Amino acid sequence: MSTKLTRATVGAAVFASAFALAACGSPANSAAPAASSPAAASSAPASTAKEKQPDAPTPRCTTDDLSVSLGTAKPAGSQLELPLTFKNTSSHTCDLHGTPGVDLHGPDHPVYGPVDSLLRRETGPAHNVLAPGRTATAKITVLPSDPNPPAESPAWTAESLATIPPGQTKALKAAWPSNIAITRQDGATHPGTWVDGITADPS
Repeated sequence: MSTKLTRATVGAAVFASAFALAACGSPANSAAPAASSPAAASSAPASTAKEKQPDAPTPRCTTDDLSVSLGTAKPAGSQLELPLTFKNTSSHTCDLHGTPGVDLHGPDHPVYGPVDSLLRRETGPAHNVLAPGRTATAKITVLPSDPNPPAESPAWTAESLATIPPGQTKALKAAWPSNIAITRQDGATHPGTWVDGITADPS
């Protein structure tokens, strides 16, 4: 019994000594050194190609770039619609968008005078890019004169039309149909005569 105990004690002492030596040989929780690796690849060289610059916006059509014509009236319920067509007569592409100014000129009306400035409705797309020779149209809606208008507001027939393209100050002119008399409602909140925004015509 004494001999077995002594052997066990000696064995334990040897094991403890070996463990202590191992602990002294390397720090606790230290990770094995990482294997050496080649330096990280350098970032790709900057491209020598120039960055693509955004396309310059198409310039707006000026009055000098355009011609205008007034088409045939068509019934639209109790009103009439007339196409006011702009044509790019220049040698370059331009952008014609927005609502044109339209004034009808005629004889002196006893209440409203000789000029009817039409209400402009902001309709139509944000851009209409017109190549040379292409057209775009603004629709004019008019309220024809009553066959028996009141004496204080007689029928009025314009003689000509003047239109200023959007963003411009110079006008283009066209003849007004002599058979279309309109009801003058100058200054009305919701008049029966107006002009809509420009839309490019189909190719």
